[in-house]
Amino acid sequence: MLLWLQLLLCLAVIGYAGYFLSRYGDIIAEKSGISASWIGLILLSTATSLPELVTGISSVTIAKAPDIAVGDVLGSTVFNLAILVMLDALYKRETLYSKAAQGHILSVSLGTILIGFAGFSLLLDQAGLSPALGHVGFYSPFIATVYLVAIRAVYSYEHRTLAEYTEEAAERYPDVTLRTAVKGYLLAAIAVVLAGSWLPFVAKDISDVMGWGQSFVGTLLVAGVTSAPEAAVTISALRIGALDMAIANLLGSNLFDIIILAVDDLFYTEGPLLENVSASHALTALAAVMMSALVAVGLIFRPQGRAVLGLTWISLGLFMMYVLNSWILFEHAH
Repeated sequence: MLLWLQLLLCLAVIGYAGYFLSRYGDIIAEKSGISASWIGLILLSTATSLPELVTGISSVTIAKAPDIAVGDVLGSTVFNLAILVMLDALYKRETLYSKAAQGHILSVSLGTILIGFAGFSLLLDQAGLSPALGHVGFYSPFIATVYLVAIRAVYSYEHRTLAEYTEEAAERYPDVTLRTAVKGYLLAAIAVVLAGSWLPFVAKDISDVMGWGQSFVGTLLVAGVTSAPEAAVTISALRIGALDMAIANLLGSNLFDIIILAVDDLFYTEGPLLENVSASHALTALAAVMMSALVAVGLIFRPQGRAVLGLTWISLGLFMMYVLNSWILFEHAH
């Protein structure tokens, strides 16, 4: 019971601090003028993905739990796509996909490439076929390069959406100065760093006590906790009518989550990271690829009606894939 309370405490701290991290990130981007550049987009996606970054580094360095690090990253990509199901259910005016901008197809497609490459690299490493640069896998610099190209391309499409959202956020907080925003951002970041550093140890203990595989715990529990800021920011954006910003945040976070694999690989000194984890993570990568492809189908096909429980058939498919992936990992991952 004490372990579960610790997990809930991590969730509360990361969710609460993560929301303010993103809000102050918006204000800093607007008031400093960097929202006019693609660095602004990186700042915002970094803010909501900071828990995954801190948890990953802590997992591979102090906790010595690489499966939790990789499970957290790939599980977060699946979880972010599952948040779209909640978004579709909450958006009552029309269906989510009939209203969303088609420019999101670019970011979801680039995310599919990165996630697919991560799964591909994992299987290569498991078979001993992937070259390494010292203790770092050859895939890491490739992931970093593709990420920079991808985020620059996404910025070109999402610039208007980002500008609209940051302007609206600034109007909602007219009395917040840049100095106050920076101070709030740093305090929220410190809280996220502390909770994110503690989280792998809690997850490892839960894995041992419950007899669950670290792959399952990392993919489902840790990813759910570290994705709390994405959920909070998404609901907040939907509340002010910024639907495209909510979607852009989720898909942008998926891009950033994959580069965290490269960062974790750099900090993991016992060899290439993906060579030393369970092959079951490839299932999560493939689930994320299929879910991303389904989102792209929804953005192109733009379904008008809702199928079951107020959800479109796209969202229903996303939910079923998420549940199926979780069940397979629970039954078979070690």
